[in-house]
Amino acid sequence: MGETRGSGSETYLIVGLGNPGVRYARNRHNVGFQCLHRLAAAHGLAFSRRQKRARVASGTLAGRRVVLALPQTFMNESGRSVAPLVHFYKAGLERLLVVYDDLDLPLGVIRLRAEGGSGGHKGMRSIIQHLGSQGFPRLRVGIGRPPGRMDPADYVLQDFSAEEEPIVEEVLERTVAAIETWLAEGIERAMARYNQKNAEAAEER
Repeated sequence: MGETRGSGSETYLIVGLGNPGVRYARNRHNVGFQCLHRLAAAHGLAFSRRQKRARVASGTLAGRRVVLALPQTFMNESGRSVAPLVHFYKAGLERLLVVYDDLDLPLGVIRLRAEGGSGGHKGMRSIIQHLGSQGFPRLRVGIGRPPGRMDPADYVLQDFSAEEEPIVEEVLERTVAAIETWLAEGIERAMARYNQKNAEAAEER
């Protein structure tokens, strides 16, 4: 299938980060992929084609023309897919949202930011390097710290535990709602609504 160029300023690009392949599908490190699969399913979209080293789905969400992308480059090289997609669709960086896992946030907490550094996340570091900018929105999904002295590299490549799955399910639904709010109302409204909810949920736990 030939590539269809996006409609310029109307295109929003939402990227989930993870590693390609079945063996990684349920890993903590792949929660960005999991969020986008849940978002696509909620709106009847399918990752039916490949483009710029990513599996992509496109359609309309919250009245916006959107492209959802799952880079297939492996996490540490995510920028080699994301930067070409941004350029191809002429998506201004304010219309790019990257969804990814964060060790520094507890499981069950999500955090939206309008811009910022990589926080040590190698996928984000690659994207920032390839775009030459860190001025784009991101949605961090907490996975918590590894127990004891476990190497974080081993921890992120483990699947969520059976005990964690109910929390993950709730988080996936909340990320879908947060992304829909970002599309419909903008990053500031989405931050005010969902970052505050996170604080309240953390206090309850």
